[in-house]
Amino acid sequence: MTLVGLLESLSTITCAGTLIIWISIGTLSKTDRSEKIAQQVMSILCFSAAISLFGLYYAGGSMFGSTNMARVLAVVCIALGISATMNIKGEEVQGEPNPHQLMKARKERKKND
Repeated sequence: MTLVGLLESLSTITCAGTLIIWISIGTLSKTDRSEKIAQQVMSILCFSAAISLFGLYYAGGSMFGSTNMARVLAVVCIALGISATMNIKGEEVQGEPNPHQLMKARKERKKND
């Protein structure tokens, strides 16, 4: 097997693994421990995919018929790998109250009035 074929296979496997974990992250985060493990595995797969995609680009391979697609996908994998390491469970990310909190506050105000 040539280097390009090996890099294509490696990048496909790591991207598919990342996609499967991304899709099933809700199921995998039932406990804090399993969530941390899923995040770590996803980060490792994302960075491995990025390395193999950059390698594929520099070896002259192509993804989906485009030589530049491997480089773009590598950058996306890096961004996804970094975001996978952030644990935002239970934290307010948007900084805005959600509709359920607003409705609850209105009900409490009506009770007190």
